[in-house]
Amino acid sequence: MTEQILTLAVDGRDIAVRRIAGRSPGVIWLGGFRSDMTGTKAQALADWAQAGGQAFVRFDYSGHGASGGAFEDGTISAWAREARAVFDATEGPQVLVGSSMGGWIALLLARALAAEGHSRLAGLVLIAPAPDFTHDLIWEGFSEAVKAEILATGRHERPSPYEGGAYVITRALIEDGRNNLVLGAPFAVGCPVRILQGAHDADVPWRHAMRLVTCLAEDDVVFTLVKDGDHRLSRPADIDRLTAVLDRLLAEIQPGA
Repeated sequence: MTEQILTLAVDGRDIAVRRIAGRSPGVIWLGGFRSDMTGTKAQALADWAQAGGQAFVRFDYSGHGASGGAFEDGTISAWAREARAVFDATEGPQVLVGSSMGGWIALLLARALAAEGHSRLAGLVLIAPAPDFTHDLIWEGFSEAVKAEILATGRHERPSPYEGGAYVITRALIEDGRNNLVLGAPFAVGCPVRILQGAHDADVPWRHAMRLVTCLAEDDVVFTLVKDGDHRLSRPADIDRLTAVLDRLLAEIQPGA
């Protein structure tokens, strides 16, 4: 099937979406912080969906990739609203695949849908999930001088080893993140959860992901630790592992699919 290129208007911002029609349950890709939907894993899943006739949707948050808006204006709440708009534009059961920050966004969406009694959320696949990262992994790791800078100026330029170089952490991002924390108490998403985590992840330590497992005590959760894996988990073997997990989950959700 040909991939359709669409635009959704969310809070006055144009959100770029790509959609492949196919069999249900559909799969929705939720990318990471400063990543876009043309990244290695997102493109690999698009190829997998095309080859297998699987319905698949990917999109860019505002301030990312082909979507409108400025990155520095982004917050977890805004990006979660955009993810919800993309979910609402689909039909039938859906599996959310969230990478890094996308794992946090997927959990926020799943928790909200569960609270509303939604039945369309069929499963979660989380890759190096980073719930609460703006507080636990960024703010708590800053020196007192950097914290003071953010409180005084509203921003701090942080170096990055990844493509694109340094980026700005805003006070709004940090404060909004505190309003979206999920690791403080148990909660249920009401669907199977599969987690892939690298043991050598320098950005999201595997013990952070394990905290999520304890919070999802009521759900069907399988945690896979990749001994030589890093944060991105985008090597060919990692992609094969991801698609195998998806294939198994989709078969469990809809036997014979």
